[in-house]
Amino acid sequence: MSLKAVIVEDEKHSRETLKSLLEEFCIGIEVIGLAATVNEAVELIKSKKPDVIFLDIELQTGTGFDMLNQVSHLNFEVIFTTAFEQYAIKAVKFSSLDYLLKPIDLEELQEAVNKAQTKKNQKVYKKQLETLMLNLKEQKPKLNKICLATSEGFEFIEVHDIIYCKAEGSYTAFILKNSEKLLVSKHLKEYENLLLEQGFMRVHNSFLINLKEVKKYVKADGGYIIMNNNDTVSISRSRKEDFIHIMTSFHN
Repeated sequence: MSLKAVIVEDEKHSRETLKSLLEEFCIGIEVIGLAATVNEAVELIKSKKPDVIFLDIELQTGTGFDMLNQVSHLNFEVIFTTAFEQYAIKAVKFSSLDYLLKPIDLEELQEAVNKAQTKKNQKVYKKQLETLMLNLKEQKPKLNKICLATSEGFEFIEVHDIIYCKAEGSYTAFILKNSEKLLVSKHLKEYENLLLEQGFMRVHNSFLINLKEVKKYVKADGGYIIMNNNDTVSISRSRKEDFIHIMTSFHN
């Protein structure tokens, strides 16, 4: 599938470099326009109607998200680009959207293009973008929704509905308040990085828990945690002191 692409980037060197990489090393993609500002990007998207946008998050005239807010029809795919692993990237990850860190790695670029060429369900993709925009409206660093890619598709979950996450090999199981279990093909460490600032704690190599869903801590048998759904969660010896300290301050 051939894609029409627009690059939105305020640094001329970065625009030209990305354009060259796409034209020389990525098959089936045509760069039809370049934009340096939010306004230029909005006008270009309206007139050219691209299939995919390479969108720098930080622009001198605003942000890439400002641009998305000004486009009425989100009927294109977005691959975000940024030089920093900042809060905005965490929001992008929560939405299971693609992003590239600068300087852009060629293999990662080719992989992102290949994924874009595989036609996505437009309704689901629009929901991912809407989830991103919803999270970005919240006060940092609170994020309300997370998009989980399962074997059946995408699930959009309220963060407060997660009781705990459990490592199952290279997969992560999400245990939810409605008794549902979702299996996602990513390591628990990735979700630890995303959820730590959302009131979660890694209490064991296999468990990442929502501290608001802790029902009881039991000292017997080396210590363990009982969650609000009555599931038992192991706690590492090295993390007991931190857990007790956090829970004590958490409820004061």
